[in-house]
Amino acid sequence: MESSRRRFLKVAGISALGLGALPVLDWLRQMEAAAGTFTTNPKALTAKQWAMVVDVKKLDAETAKKAIEACHQLHNVPAYEDKKQEIKWIWTDNYEHTFPDQENLYLPKELKEKPFLLLCNHCTNPPCVRVCPTKATWKRDDGLVMMDQHRCIGCRYCMAGCPFGARSFNYKDPPTTYFKDKEPPNPRYPMRGKGVVEKCTFCADRLAEGLMPACVEAVKETKALVFGDVEDPNSEVRKLLDSHFTMRRKTELGTGPNVYYIV
Repeated sequence: MESSRRRFLKVAGISALGLGALPVLDWLRQMEAAAGTFTTNPKALTAKQWAMVVDVKKLDAETAKKAIEACHQLHNVPAYEDKKQEIKWIWTDNYEHTFPDQENLYLPKELKEKPFLLLCNHCTNPPCVRVCPTKATWKRDDGLVMMDQHRCIGCRYCMAGCPFGARSFNYKDPPTTYFKDKEPPNPRYPMRGKGVVEKCTFCADRLAEGLMPACVEAVKETKALVFGDVEDPNSEVRKLLDSHFTMRRKTELGTGPNVYYIV
């Protein structure tokens, strides 16, 4: 019943846009297939709990840039110059801001200068989901924390609830501002409007097609990013966790982040 109601609200909102919403409908079908509403693609990637391992030792500025560009181009993320209006799905920061709870006066210089790739942690216990009044953000059975821009009312409670700064608010309308005079990089991926929140989805749309997240694919030759099912002992992610020391962000908060860092 809840699934049918959610779909009705989505389609009703999209229908009001007219024929111009066909790319959105195409994307919606992919997303619902990934969620199990429709018969899934037999090639779709599945997991009990998706997770990502970031090998900081293999991550340099150029590699991080490739990952960010791949993500932002695929999802039509506007690059506003004003940092106060910045939209980001994946970005870099230093060790101090990545792990503010880890005090180390004598941190190696190399680690201090390393870029740490940051994104939504797709937490096991996501506080953003608990505080959303419209259920515009929810957690799937495979652990992905999703966003439904059609149900988002722009209250930004999820942004206040997220301790990782992984969500961005659209102060402007990207289609009529940033993309007004140019074609978006990916016409198939739906634009977001003014007044809604957006974030990394671990490329749920690509997983539904049997593809790895765009950031992982973009730097696959470096093995700086590895993605997989953390509950599968035979997955590459688990093998890395079993053989390397890793860190997660702000674990003392109890959110259970599913992004791990090899330092």
